[in-house]
Amino acid sequence: MNLNATMLGQALSFVIFVWLCMKYVWPPLTALLDERQRVIAEGLSHTEYAAKELQMAKANGAKLIEDAKQQVSSLVEQGNKRRSQIIEDAKLEAEQEKARIIAAGKTELESERNRIREELRHEMTALVIESAEKLIDRQLDTDANRALVNKIITDL
Repeated sequence: MNLNATMLGQALSFVIFVWLCMKYVWPPLTALLDERQRVIAEGLSHTEYAAKELQMAKANGAKLIEDAKQQVSSLVEQGNKRRSQIIEDAKLEAEQEKARIIAAGKTELESERNRIREELRHEMTALVIESAEKLIDRQLDTDANRALVNKIITDL
């Protein structure tokens, strides 16, 4: 193998080119690659963090939904209890009102009955007095008295 000046010049030029590339071109390229690798690693860590946050948010959301369902169930139960209480109170009040109305009706009926008895007593008294007057005026015989009493009874 012959080493000639051309080959030596090419080798020297190649060494200078490699040295210049390593001095000026290689560091920015490795810096760019390192920066890109760092950005990708950060993106992956952010993705993992976001996935964990999403998982936690889903768990919190499920817990909030469960709590809301329990609160709604509790409110519905309280509403049903209140409704039952209101119905019971209304029934009790209606029973009391019914008892009061019946008592008032009985009292009114009794007073009306007493008033009618009193009127009948007065009428009977008047009728007895009237029939006694007629009997005294016609004190003729018992058959006449019996006929007069029968006539008075039929008039009543």
